[in-house]
Amino acid sequence: MDQRFSGRTVLVTGATGIGASTAERVASEGGSVFVVSLDQEPIDRLRHSSDRIDGMTADLTDESAAEAAFSACLERFGRLDGVLAVAGGSGRRFGDGPVDQVPLSGWEATVRMNMSPMFLTVREAVRNMPEGGSIVVVTSVLGLQPQRMFVTHAYAAAKSAAVGFVKAVASRYAAAGIRVNAVAPGLTATPMARRAAGDPDTVAYARSKQPLAEGMLPPESVAAAACFLLSDDARHVTGQVLAVDGGASVVEA
Repeated sequence: MDQRFSGRTVLVTGATGIGASTAERVASEGGSVFVVSLDQEPIDRLRHSSDRIDGMTADLTDESAAEAAFSACLERFGRLDGVLAVAGGSGRRFGDGPVDQVPLSGWEATVRMNMSPMFLTVREAVRNMPEGGSIVVVTSVLGLQPQRMFVTHAYAAAKSAAVGFVKAVASRYAAAGIRVNAVAPGLTATPMARRAAGDPDTVAYARSKQPLAEGMLPPESVAAAACFLLSDDARHVTGQVLAVDGGASVVEA
């Protein structure tokens, strides 16, 4: 496999699903990876998979915790070249759903869970890349267009806002050699999607809506796109959103 990340360090927020797949791929291509997660167990699992991977637990909605995570990464590996911002999640447990049914508390909790980690991660990445680098934000196809099986309006709003944020930050820091892009996955087989994976109607919908994947996407496909954007293969790409959706954005179910 190509050694695109040899001598480089990538920080990844999230240690399962897309985050885990990206960490493993970067390490397999010669890079060092620092993983930040709420839970220790997936970090330990990734550590055991490669001696190039290390990490720590942190709540990335907390400003001091986010700052500490980046400091720990630099202390461990001495440099920072790329960042993948994955941390976030579904707000259904807070009451996210159709807008007429979402309580203000559910809106605020969902937006905070998805927007605050992204903001703090990107902010700290910019602060700690004096020689430039690549930042990739994981948004969602739900931030680009609606899908009838997934009516979670606070989540869609947060993921749509991420697109505007990526473009604005990319514009500001291009001259500093910092590239900022996003990947927008379709329905992907991650821990967040367990409920969907267990629903026959959702599985059938994914099979028709994402024909290239014949159902839910493997996280490795999204990781491959993220690694492209993190690497020098995309050295002239910034401010872009790459949909990795198995055809969902152009196919009617």
